[in-house]
Amino acid sequence: MVENWKQTLVSSEGSIQEALESLNLSCLQIVIVYGPDGTFLGTVTDGDIRRGMLRGLNAASPLDSIMNRHALVVPPEMTRESVLHLMRANRIKQLPVVDEQRQVVGLHVFDEVETSNARKNLFVVMAGGKGTRMRPYTEKCPKPMLPIGDKPMLEHILNRAIAEGFREFAFCIHYLGEMIRDYFGSGENWGVNIRYVEESNPLGTAGALQLIDWPLQEPIIVTNGDVLTEVQYGDMVEYLQLNGAQAAMAVREYILQHPFGVVNTDGIGIVNFEEKPGFKTLVNAGIYCLAPEVLKLIPENAYMDMPDLFLQVKESGSKPIVYPMHETWLDVGRPADLEIAEQNS
Repeated sequence: MVENWKQTLVSSEGSIQEALESLNLSCLQIVIVYGPDGTFLGTVTDGDIRRGMLRGLNAASPLDSIMNRHALVVPPEMTRESVLHLMRANRIKQLPVVDEQRQVVGLHVFDEVETSNARKNLFVVMAGGKGTRMRPYTEKCPKPMLPIGDKPMLEHILNRAIAEGFREFAFCIHYLGEMIRDYFGSGENWGVNIRYVEESNPLGTAGALQLIDWPLQEPIIVTNGDVLTEVQYGDMVEYLQLNGAQAAMAVREYILQHPFGVVNTDGIGIVNFEEKPGFKTLVNAGIYCLAPEVLKLIPENAYMDMPDLFLQVKESGSKPIVYPMHETWLDVGRPADLEIAEQNS
């Protein structure tokens, strides 16, 4: 929250002139209006003042005549990521912070929230696969660029990462990679920096990481370009560091349902029966967090998938771990998955 937020406070009994003075003093482009008992009543912006003047009001007019009584507010406990997401979704630059008693306790400003939220970690998206299981959709379009709602799948992944503060991205491309490069460019339209790692030949879900040729100081996030999830990528970075590990693989519980009733025996004797039991397993969710030194384990110009890299980490004496995730997760690998993604968008 900004430090000078109290300069935006003006009583509902005040005038438009007082609002103008507050706007000039705080330079925060918002006035927070409070009532006689100190509770939050609404907000005023310079746009509200202009519209009031067009209606014939003047500087002496009461402030509540132009006040927005339906302004969005957030509670003190809301995370920065959620605040940033709300601001982006509603295209607003300021959000008053109001407690349960409707008392104003602070103010979020977009530039401050975005800057404070920024991470140094590189976010890598594996987007070079041919998507053969998704044909005919992928005959003329790389799978990460398949539309879900009003934007490509890859843009949904990008926006989720941006909301968590990631600003540095690498897209690993191969099949129809020019479509990805043409759409996203340098990332300027999203306020981020996107670099491209281009495979001349398919190198697997880990092999392309060897082509990153710039220095890395912090752990990186790597995700498949067809995984839609609400997982907190930043939490994975902190989890890796907290556990002193070099590689973390996001895993999700999957229950394999047996199609038949199971008979448990002891020799030829029947012990008991289980009617179509489920067997719990952990599956690879296609999202990883890697320490920079792990990339040195990838052979040059060699094909390598992520499970092989994790085995290499273990054989090197380092510590690979799992990151259990419980958030929504969808691996868009088949046309039916694309339909589900559309329904959820």
